Amino acid sequence: SRSFSQFAEEGSDESYSNVYVLDGSLRQVGAVEKLAVGEQIFSARFMQKRVYLVTFRQTDPFFAIDLSDPRNPRVLGQLKIPGFSNYLHPYDDSTIIGLGRDTQENEFGGVTTKGVKLSLFDVSDVANPKEVAKYVVEDPNSYSIAQDDPKAFLFSRDKNLLVIPVTTQGGIRPLPV
Repeated sequence: SRSFSQFAEEGSDESYSNVYVLDGSLRQVGAVEKLAVGEQIFSARFMQKRVYLVTFRQTDPFFAIDLSDPRNPRVLGQLKIPGFSNYLHPYDDSTIIGLGRDTQENEFGGVTTKGVKLSLFDVSDVANPKEVAKYVVEDPNSYSIAQDDPKAFLFSRDKNLLVIPVTTQGGIRPLPV
């Protein structure tokens, strides 16, 4: 990801992200470049022969990228929704859990960050990923350490269990199921 910099060449101060595929000798064999111009990568999850990326600036582009041909990686589909996911976790082969924050455009054209957000992404139709469920903690000051530390994220599909710590302005409390 290229970031804004005072040392950047004139006219090249727009951020963008690249995905590189390396071989066993760490030589680049494939790339998807200048992905999500103006945004930064917030999370990535490798599953099977794909990588799922979340970038963010004002909306949450969720990208599905095919890595089955390492010399020719390509974007298969994307979804733009409010918010962003700092952490992606597999639910099953075609569903991904996203943990991050909800956002809303403000009257100045920018973004206001809202509460902690859990999303469930369906990638069974990889060309058209969908957010099939979401839960947002209404407190805009809420935070989960699991956004930054995957060890704080507990998920067991077999036990039908998902646990994340969330701190709100009123203190720590359990989320309704």
